[in-house]
Amino acid sequence: MFEYEMQQSRHAELVEEAAQARLARQARQAAKSAGARRGDKKQMGAVRSLRSHFTRAA
Repeated sequence: MFEYEMQQSRHAELVEEAAQARLARQARQAAKSAGARRGDKKQMGAVRSLRSHFTRAA
């Protein structure tokens, strides 16, 4: 009986952890969506040029 109770407890913990992860993901998506509506390029993940990261070949 003890093993069954431990399994039930672990299952409940995993369900709660999944729910928290789902809420966090939804909050990130909502923030990203709100940034896109405001026209905030940083939230959209604007592409930067890589030219300054490499030196010219001789």
